[in-house]
Amino acid sequence: MNATFSHKYRLTLLLFVSAAIRLFLAAFIELGNDEVYYINYALYPDLSHFDHPPMVGWFIQLFSLNLLFDSEAFIRLGAIVAGTLNTWLIYLIGKQLKDGLTGWYAALLYTASIYCFIIAGIFMMPDAPQTLFWLGSIYFMIRLIKAGPESREGGKFMLLTGISAGLALLSKYTSIFLFSGLGFYILFFDRKWLRKWQTYAALFISFLLFLPVIIWNIRHDFISFSFHTERVEVVQTLLRPDLFAIELGGQIFYSNPFVFGLMVAGLIAFWKGRFRQSRAEVRLLIAISIPMILLFLAFSLFRRTLPHWTGPAYMTLIPLAALFLRSLTLKGRKGKWFPPMIKSAIGFLILLITVALLQFSQGWFLNKGINPQTGKRLGIKDITLDMYGWEQLHDGFKPVYEQDTTSGRMSKEAVIIQQRWFPAAKLDYYVAGPLGITLLTLADLERTHKYAWITQYRGGFHLGMDAYYFSSSYEFSDPNGLYAEYFTSIEPPDTIPVYRNGLLVEYHYVWRMKGMRKIYLR
Repeated sequence: MNATFSHKYRLTLLLFVSAAIRLFLAAFIELGNDEVYYINYALYPDLSHFDHPPMVGWFIQLFSLNLLFDSEAFIRLGAIVAGTLNTWLIYLIGKQLKDGLTGWYAALLYTASIYCFIIAGIFMMPDAPQTLFWLGSIYFMIRLIKAGPESREGGKFMLLTGISAGLALLSKYTSIFLFSGLGFYILFFDRKWLRKWQTYAALFISFLLFLPVIIWNIRHDFISFSFHTERVEVVQTLLRPDLFAIELGGQIFYSNPFVFGLMVAGLIAFWKGRFRQSRAEVRLLIAISIPMILLFLAFSLFRRTLPHWTGPAYMTLIPLAALFLRSLTLKGRKGKWFPPMIKSAIGFLILLITVALLQFSQGWFLNKGINPQTGKRLGIKDITLDMYGWEQLHDGFKPVYEQDTTSGRMSKEAVIIQQRWFPAAKLDYYVAGPLGITLLTLADLERTHKYAWITQYRGGFHLGMDAYYFSSSYEFSDPNGLYAEYFTSIEPPDTIPVYRNGLLVEYHYVWRMKGMRKIYLR
């Protein structure tokens, strides 16, 4: 078996196995808060949206056949396909840096990354399409660097970069770092590109692709950009090393500590003058990734940030980690297919997935249940309850709703009203939609996001309407403090239990709010 065939055989096997595992996980785990919210991008398509550009909604529409199939697996299918293509793309990038074995290492390290395999590879969030077009852009950039500005092929890859980077920007705003990274590389290392029309044509192509987002924001007073500017919370003290430590620790964890270690080793090796044959390409990878990482680490000294925001930057360093690993196996022509660091990285991922599955299905590690009388949890907060028990809530609420509307206790046109986009989106997908109930939100734009528009699309409010309000022991809120002035009466709540492995883990509370007497004006 020659080396080329061996690479392709192993890569094909990796693609199928990783896709199958991710498809199983996608079907097994209920949707997260963000995922159910982005279904609204597919239900109510627009040039752009309050939170993000439109690509994630287009992906959901495409892979669910415009929501003809709306199970968890089909909602997430776009992420699974993108993750599979990403594994192939990062193999090609590694191969461009040195050889097929480097590409193989890159594919394995990508698979071992928690961000790449799980967050962007299973969950249907903007990161899924962004990572696909991000890696496509990097591949085209590396090809244009290797071809050079004087070649026809180089110009072609520059134009392809403009298309791919524009699509990445249509996925998530942080894709701007692709443009700044390539611009930095050209300005400092290859200014001949500044004399080529393809450079400016590529930039114009990206602008045209992003134009719908600009038009939408002009129509809405640039509300999306304002939201992201204010999204990170400014804390009171000047410096918050605790937030910095959380951000850095989260970045290392999401990258996979073993993969992160190889990235750092690769950066040090490059600093010491290694990888001379791939020096230009590595410079590009660093120019794209390091500024993004440093910027969000700097923000975390003062503000609350989320570690997955830098996920694409660390993904960009995976080929460098693979290149470093390849340099260790260069002695001898065959090298090693599974070096110890890769085995450790994949083992860490498998352990994490196993623990997560046991927690989701059995609840072994976090929550010890709740007190049946008070609803207070008995253990530490179980974050997996965000993605568990919603189908039980549907099954428990269905007979309550049918009895209420049949007996006349609640109007047959009764709606569900919530005060935040989550759990509104969860209730929309798991409860309101299947039961044919209209869900609306009643709060300011900061809390409702796209549901501010959706509420209007669905007819808004009218005097005399009845509504249900949902809360839970996990994230409790009382409608008496929120909506007493809007309704004639709010009845004490019914309680719907959620069990896991026979243990009571959560209560959902359902209030009946009767006779709307005041219309909320935004």
